Amino acid sequence: MLTASTVNVNGLRAAARKGFLDWLTATDADVVCLQEVRAELDQLPAEVRAPQGWYPVFAPSALAGRSGVAILSRVEPDAVRIGFGAAEFDDGGRYVEVDLPGLVVASLYLPSGDVDTPRQAEKERFMAAFLPYLVELRAKAEANGREVVVCGDWNIAHREADLKNWKGNRKNSGFLPMEREWLGTVYREAGYVDVVRALHPDVAGPYSWWSYRGKGFDNDAGWRIDLQVATPGLAERARDAVVERAASYDQRWSDHAPVTVRYDS
Repeated sequence: MLTASTVNVNGLRAAARKGFLDWLTATDADVVCLQEVRAELDQLPAEVRAPQGWYPVFAPSALAGRSGVAILSRVEPDAVRIGFGAAEFDDGGRYVEVDLPGLVVASLYLPSGDVDTPRQAEKERFMAAFLPYLVELRAKAEANGREVVVCGDWNIAHREADLKNWKGNRKNSGFLPMEREWLGTVYREAGYVDVVRALHPDVAGPYSWWSYRGKGFDNDAGWRIDLQVATPGLAERARDAVVERAASYDQRWSDHAPVTVRYDS
């Protein structure tokens, strides 16, 4: 059995002070993918930089205090790759992947974008470069007898069921028609599976991000943008999935919640 968790920590140093380490100590996950770490290794306390019982891989951004992804695994990876061969993004703290026995695990922090700004143009360039890489990744992994799971903050809600206020966000980044179509292409043409949606096909959410502003968390007015996107063979082995939503607003250590999936062996 494999248990995988993914969470955007919204700054790992702050999350560690608020409860992330308690969560990490308690989790039974075999691999944990982090996004928006926003720290260099020498800025992290030792217990965060190298937590006991884990093999950590960090890919910080070249821009201080921005982005950053990481993977923590219970077993030492056979190989580590940072970036996906796109010069514009490979030092941006957006993507890292590791080879584990029979499996490639990736942590992704897709740009969030902002309509009619350079940030949206950056997001669209990232998407254009990343899709062919996903196709190549699946082909190479399957040729080597491995499955793939790309965990992370994809920053796109694919369907109306993936965000509470979908009507009010139709012209906002994260729910634009072209973004939704692109994610659909990841599923239809690249052949990946949205594992949580496959296990929960007919429900609203389960949401994984709620704004710190307003009453979004209390009213469960969130977005489902933290995904585990897997090759079909692994997706078929998914047994259950849960969003580890905090019991109350004041117990949150990020504006995202961990998304945890258990896969049969």
